[in-house]
Amino acid sequence: MYKINLDKNGYDAIDSDSRQNESQDRPSTLVNRVNEGILAGRKIAKLSVITLISIGIAELITGYFSGSVVAFADGVDSISDAMISFIVYVGLGFTHRPADKKFQFGYHKVESFAAMIAAIGMILIGCFITYHSYEGLVDPKEIKQPIVTMIVLAVAGTISTYRALQMRNIANKYNLLSLKTDAKNSIKDGSASLIGFLSVLIASQFGFLQADAIGGMVIAGYIFSVAYISLKQSSLILIDAWHNPATIDYVTKAVEEKFDGGVKVRSVKLRQTGMVSQAEVHIEMDGNRPLREVENILLKTELVIKSKIPTMYRVLVVPHAS
Repeated sequence: MYKINLDKNGYDAIDSDSRQNESQDRPSTLVNRVNEGILAGRKIAKLSVITLISIGIAELITGYFSGSVVAFADGVDSISDAMISFIVYVGLGFTHRPADKKFQFGYHKVESFAAMIAAIGMILIGCFITYHSYEGLVDPKEIKQPIVTMIVLAVAGTISTYRALQMRNIANKYNLLSLKTDAKNSIKDGSASLIGFLSVLIASQFGFLQADAIGGMVIAGYIFSVAYISLKQSSLILIDAWHNPATIDYVTKAVEEKFDGGVKVRSVKLRQTGMVSQAEVHIEMDGNRPLREVENILLKTELVIKSKIPTMYRVLVVPHAS
């Protein structure tokens, strides 16, 4: 905590040693949380790669021997999801690197870039599945061993959904965009397996053979929808867009209330870089105030903003004379 003393003007001054310790403790706490989130994210992403590859191989083999279009499509989808999880795993590894001379603000945006690459990969896979499903729709074939196919799809969907829920919990806890994308992708993979199960059931039990190919097209459509949302979110972050404009008013109000009219906020600029955020705040104050008092106000402004936005890593406060 700060040691508060009154200067000759009656304004509370912050002891320099306490000020330095506090300014160092707050970022270090956030850095520790970021590092913890990255490690947890990499661990679950690695497990996801192993799980999805295993599921994908089982579905591809099943689709090949049974002739099921939807089983084959779901197998391709699972293998592609494993590749996306691997991209996320690598991206989080880069995010964990400390700032250097080339990337002086750190590697936090690599995580958002990994999410964008994953979304692009999903679009390409969706196109492939759409084409393969169209071929099955034009020339439908009877599914061999439908019971085995349905069992494989049901087990695959259960495992994928369980792993996806684990991933989503970690992604939401640490605000990992790329892992959120991967979690949505895995949830989609579990849902796709359920769609495949129903498609095979309809095709084999009711004789509507086109249901198998239609199921593949539904899976492709699901892939496109998830990819669109992920691509939109990641690209906005990469071009420094802020998703919640109301936050600017919230920060402005918090700062001005802190100083009870003694400081006026001229402008607030916010940007998100992966898991953390940054702010540039321009404030107006009496130009006759002593330098020590101005320094005190700048530091308090920074701490107010960081207390209101837990993910705020860096705050630049620029003073102006009113």
